[in-house]
Amino acid sequence: MDETHKITGGVCAPKGFKASGTHCGLCSDKNKKDIALIVSEKTAVCAAVYTRNKVRAAPLELTRENLKNGSARAIICNSRNANACVPDGYEKALSVCRLTANALGVSETDIVVASTGVIGKSLDIKPFQENIGKLVGALSENGGSDAADAIMTTDTIRKESAVSFFLDGVEVKIGAAAKGSGMIHPDMATMLAFITTDADISDIMLSKALKRAVRVTFNMISVDRDTSTNDMAVLMANRLAENTPINKEGRAFDQFADALTRVCVQLARMIAADGEGATKLLECRVSGAASEEDARKLARSVVSSNLVKTAMFGADANWGRILCALGYSGAEFDPLKTDISFTSNAGAIDVCKNGVEIDVDEKKAKGILLEKEVQIAVNARQGRFSAVAFGCDLTYDYVRINGDYRT
Repeated sequence: MDETHKITGGVCAPKGFKASGTHCGLCSDKNKKDIALIVSEKTAVCAAVYTRNKVRAAPLELTRENLKNGSARAIICNSRNANACVPDGYEKALSVCRLTANALGVSETDIVVASTGVIGKSLDIKPFQENIGKLVGALSENGGSDAADAIMTTDTIRKESAVSFFLDGVEVKIGAAAKGSGMIHPDMATMLAFITTDADISDIMLSKALKRAVRVTFNMISVDRDTSTNDMAVLMANRLAENTPINKEGRAFDQFADALTRVCVQLARMIAADGEGATKLLECRVSGAASEEDARKLARSVVSSNLVKTAMFGADANWGRILCALGYSGAEFDPLKTDISFTSNAGAIDVCKNGVEIDVDEKKAKGILLEKEVQIAVNARQGRFSAVAFGCDLTYDYVRINGDYRT
């Protein structure tokens, strides 16, 4: 990939985007922002991917309708209430859409609507009516972090990423914000991810690039094996970079897709590391798989295993749990050809060769697993394909956080 640089600014890093985030009253804590707005100064080409959960929140269904024309001007998102599984959900989502469109002076169909929070609770429209004007007034080219803060629920850290790169000598930028900590086992995208770019790219190529990036990033995360009702990833491209339009596959498209994937990898790692109650990021790197799909299945199965996750919490080099998770992944797999090792900032250690026990320095292994980031390497020795999945350990605090989440 051509050189790509990390930059600051989040969703406001690309040209022509402004954002804001404020407290509107959905959250009882007045110090916490609970509504976010991201706006492009001109109509942007827009692509999205959505949860495959059959139980889908009303904002997602409205957004899907609005994006049938492949364009958007703004994203409005609230936290604290998912607006899911309630009888007036679609009506409330439509009200939010209309309030936002009227305040911005744009068409209702140019609004992406998203919500996150408690499922099954009717959304109060009054806070939107009273604060949309304030939210629009606060729009700023420096407002990316405020928007990222406002979409957080049980997240403990703000999740932003941005990069710049050059297409035929023209600088192009991609910025993003995401939220996610619990109910993380995406099958399309992840929780909520809002991505902006000033690239000039067609709607077909934009959608293709997003799906490519999501496949190897957001769809490779697992915190707790729960796929949410509200998951969506939205990508807006306003074309203000004025690069040569990307209308087909080729070098420019690959550069854009690779840069987009880099942004999504950064977000995916943040989401996995910030799993509810988590103390460490787990990264499973599978090599030597018989196919790409097998590599993905193997890697994801390991980071999804509760027994693997609890072993990592206890810094227990219990490689048998990893081998077990590989075995039920559904991938082509021969345990008698499989090697497993652990790596972190404290060093590296082999724990399994050809699917059987080897002499392991347990003290050294424990030291490696006590680090904040741990890599589980699996060599299946079945072929030439590889994949990476992202997860976290499972702790006592996960149960504490989710035991009274609603009340």
